[in-house]
Amino acid sequence: MPLLEIRTVLRRVNVSCHPGPYWRTTLSLRGLHNSSLDREAKYAEKLRLRAEQTGLSVEELKVKAKESLAEQKLRERQELLASRPPPKLTSNEQAPDEPKPEARKDSTPVKPLSDILNLPRILKTTPEQLSALWTAYHASRSDGTGRGYLCAAIPFSLYKKMTTVAMKYPSFTIPLPRPDIECPADESKMSYEFFFMQWNFHHSPPSPTRPDDPFQAPTPDAPSNPPISTVLFTPLQEYKHRTSFATPYLVLTHYTDLVNTHGVVLLRGEITPSTASGEARYMLGQEDAQLLAVGIQKFYLWGEKDAGPDGERLLRSFHDNPGEFKWEELLKLYSQAP
Repeated sequence: MPLLEIRTVLRRVNVSCHPGPYWRTTLSLRGLHNSSLDREAKYAEKLRLRAEQTGLSVEELKVKAKESLAEQKLRERQELLASRPPPKLTSNEQAPDEPKPEARKDSTPVKPLSDILNLPRILKTTPEQLSALWTAYHASRSDGTGRGYLCAAIPFSLYKKMTTVAMKYPSFTIPLPRPDIECPADESKMSYEFFFMQWNFHHSPPSPTRPDDPFQAPTPDAPSNPPISTVLFTPLQEYKHRTSFATPYLVLTHYTDLVNTHGVVLLRGEITPSTASGEARYMLGQEDAQLLAVGIQKFYLWGEKDAGPDGERLLRSFHDNPGEFKWEELLKLYSQAP
């Protein structure tokens, strides 16, 4: 059994895909090559001029541009999710209290927890009640099916262990098993799809105030909350080809707003929709998303019995000795998992 119970509502959906038309295009290779060289020269000159204006080197300017593109990508994804129609509730259901969204005071692409839960009211709950409310809220999404979301309430002690490792080793590759269509029970014919996993750390959210005293000032000795973190999962092949332009199929957000009041971190997993319409279609299945989320424990919860020494060894090798990293050992670890 995994250390953390990641709750999700599973439902199988059969989707038939029809190939689109095939278009043939004839290009002049010489003209294309010359045009490409001209564009590269103009782009390099613009970078040089921009670097002189900002006082940065060209390489520093490129790094800054990549960071801006990554934040814009995640922000657009959040806007896409927010544009989906809200679920329909029956007369016997009660929608969780959601305050009106306020203007963002930070520049991170993470949706504030206060846009999801009524934090002043949450302060009156116990950690157990908070966990139950968090689960019920996500189960009510997607017309009451919960599809497209994962959730969990993580004890802060476990979250601290994971993030301590993640700050040193912020990326890894997680394999997803793909059974053979004709012989799904034959493990010898099992194939795997690799997903690139990347941690990102954001701002430290303030602790919410009590509902009976909204002007309460934090005590001088009150510790600050740890930073919010996100984990992006992107197909490895797509990440190799598009890097920062690649679309993550799954985004996990760890909300730390209630660490000082409840001692837990709220995990919210969002699967990227495959269409902007209201149809419930996603880039990743519920079971696959859950396997990716649970995979974090295997490699980042060092010292825990469910993680084991192999996860720590492989993660260290991936970063410290990439030439000695063996993909075969990674697949063997997953094939032996219960």
